Amino acid sequence: MTDLHPTIAKVTDRIIARSAPRRAAYLDLMDRQREAGTNRGNLSCGNLAHGFAAAGDDKAVIRTGAAMNIGIVTSYNDMLSAHQPYGRYPEQIKLFAREVGATAQVAGGVPAMCDGVTQGQAGMDLSLFSRDNIAQGTVIALSHAMFEGALLLGICDKIVPGLLIGALRFGHLPQILIPAGPMPSGLANKEKQRVRQLYAEGKASRDELLEAEAASYHGAGTCTFYGTANSNQMMMELMGLHVPGSAFTNPGTKLRQELTRAAAHRVAQIGWDGDDYRPLARCIDEKAIVNAAIGLLATGGSTNHAIHLPAIARAAGIIIDWQDFDELSHAVPLLARVYPNGAGDVNNFHAAGGIGYVVRELLGAGLLHGDVLTVSGTMADYASEPVLVNDELHWQTAPAESRDDTMLRPAAAPFSPDGGMRLLAGNLGRAIIKTSAVAEDRWTIEAPCRIFDTQDAVLAAFKAGELERDVIVVVRFQGPRANGMPELHKLTPALGVLQDRGFRVALLTDGRMSGASGKVPAVIHLSPEALPGIDGVSGPLAFLVDGDIVRVCARKGEVLALVDPDVWAARSPAVAPPPAVGVGRELFALFRHHADEAEKGGSAVLAAMEQVI
Repeated sequence: MTDLHPTIAKVTDRIIARSAPRRAAYLDLMDRQREAGTNRGNLSCGNLAHGFAAAGDDKAVIRTGAAMNIGIVTSYNDMLSAHQPYGRYPEQIKLFAREVGATAQVAGGVPAMCDGVTQGQAGMDLSLFSRDNIAQGTVIALSHAMFEGALLLGICDKIVPGLLIGALRFGHLPQILIPAGPMPSGLANKEKQRVRQLYAEGKASRDELLEAEAASYHGAGTCTFYGTANSNQMMMELMGLHVPGSAFTNPGTKLRQELTRAAAHRVAQIGWDGDDYRPLARCIDEKAIVNAAIGLLATGGSTNHAIHLPAIARAAGIIIDWQDFDELSHAVPLLARVYPNGAGDVNNFHAAGGIGYVVRELLGAGLLHGDVLTVSGTMADYASEPVLVNDELHWQTAPAESRDDTMLRPAAAPFSPDGGMRLLAGNLGRAIIKTSAVAEDRWTIEAPCRIFDTQDAVLAAFKAGELERDVIVVVRFQGPRANGMPELHKLTPALGVLQDRGFRVALLTDGRMSGASGKVPAVIHLSPEALPGIDGVSGPLAFLVDGDIVRVCARKGEVLALVDPDVWAARSPAVAPPPAVGVGRELFALFRHHADEAEKGGSAVLAAMEQVI
């Protein structure tokens, strides 16, 4: 057995020690919750009768309590392409459950925002806090105590983290996440990006842009680029929360249906009445969280998980921070280049060997914890890929060699020795940068800054020719407390144009860039955010003025305002714009007012929860 890499061992041990009091309290609560009545056997007759009143053919079995009743939490809607396939899943799962003597009921539904629709729009201000709302919806669904296990139907950006945060409050239950897979490949992502930049320059019409976008996003399933949604699916595999190899099988296929069947059968096998009890609380431990981070780094996944993974961990009583990410990044090599880090999409990645290949390489190199409790055997079982043999589901060993070394490489010959996610720190605060798609000569940018309070103002300045120079574009008052921390994806084409024209350009923000951020250096999630905190103190970003020289350096881990300390001390902070209203944003004021910083997960519900446990 290969020894674990010393850095991974050190970081894991530090997380375990740091988390010990909260983790122990969490596990104690889960044990007490099972014993204290969060299950069918302790419901009154009236409670129970309400729970099976509409259960049809399953009523008699649910009534006896003799078999597992599986709660289904679904994020189905038919506007979000990734979630459209879930419409038929509940009825299928009920049939699959009966095959093994179990029953299933839809426990509840949760919202599922499409960030692809809301990017650059007012609705994006609701996006991050939809995760808290989803967590609460999951808790409400499972609170009926009718279930001995759960299946979670969700894929996209905030949905999977939200489902997990909520599900972890019912961590005494075995639970499995079921994906629906990516849409088949459409227009090449590189071509789509080319048209976007032409449009930003005024060289392509809206009709031409829409045609390109529609050819790219063209059917049911996740978008095929490697953004937050597909990074979610990878992390669920690396945490052992999927049936192995489930992530990237396309919707509407026989193989996809059989993977869903296998998940329903498996959750029925790992309940507390058997000899293979695998509750979610024990599956998601410190090692599983580290494995998720390692998978993220090894595949060049979404920077949004620098927020989501700490939040998921926090719900399980585990504390991780960006220093942990940074140290792991220096130890974990980059094994995959998937668009926007490379030319091919997730379908190409899957065909090249996919997650099974990545897991085998990481385990073989001592770069992954193999001794985690998964929902399906051991971590080694995830070094495989599902296939149909005579219409029956089987797993075969992941390929010994990459089927496409432009997309997927072994740990011994990676694309980069570094996972490409770095912590930057300095007199402006702490931030994250993703370097895996950024040319090394762009890892350090030192230039005058130009300050904006909205991304629309950035685009107006770009169109007016005001950014035709070396510049660090600062977009502030974009943090969780200011406006819900929307992604600034709309800026990517314009900043890409400036860089292609030969200027040295970077983005600096207390907001988020898309999880698919690409070739332009983007220093994101800067904390503390510009908006004053509950102590009334503004973050350093509020003290910058136009023309200040700013240095961002991924090599040295710096984010600095090169301003004389006396000049800095004499300044007053910029005044934040008034809170935006409309599109229901005012209903989310509660979340904004109570959210904590990005490094802790940017969550209001978790911050408040910790005041009572």
